[in-house]
Amino acid sequence: MSTKTSSLMTWHKDERINDGIMRHPADSMAWKSFDELHPSFATEPRNVRLGLASDEFQPFRNSKSSHSIWHVVLIPYNLPPWLCMKQENFILSMLIPGPNGPGDAIDTYLQPLIEELKELWEVGIGTFDASAKQNFKLHASLLWTINDFPAYENLSGWSTKGKLACPFCNKDTSSIRLTNCEAEIAGPIHYRWMYPIER
Repeated sequence: MSTKTSSLMTWHKDERINDGIMRHPADSMAWKSFDELHPSFATEPRNVRLGLASDEFQPFRNSKSSHSIWHVVLIPYNLPPWLCMKQENFILSMLIPGPNGPGDAIDTYLQPLIEELKELWEVGIGTFDASAKQNFKLHASLLWTINDFPAYENLSGWSTKGKLACPFCNKDTSSIRLTNCEAEIAGPIHYRWMYPIER
């Protein structure tokens, strides 16, 4: 790590204001509970905490084209909030070519990335910290994924359609049957968003 990068990678531990206001993912309950579950990882602030963002997009401006590409990007959340979402800090780990999205076969594409992340979690890799002028064992963890519901379905295998579409609510998902249709809608559907014929 360069001198500048290594000092920024510990910002979440050294310079973050801890006043109960959420300004950075380090202020979140997910980050804090992860630290409680894995104290040996948390004691080394240079260990990398990653988010995985994935979605499908059309590479051409022609909206009539059905060709699409699927990207998988890793985001290092150790950095300060004004840097962690800058494009130059994203790690483009793969582009899955079209003409269609990978669908359920995304596991095949993700397998090498998952193996590398598992190795970084379990074994780590020797790294030189230029600001501290010392070698250390760097570990990494994937904290969460960032995606829309169709991408969530591909990445997790959870069906985001039908009665149990909400992965958080699971069996407690509220659903209503439309009176004039043979359909059931799940999730937080507000009465005002329904067509008059469906009320």
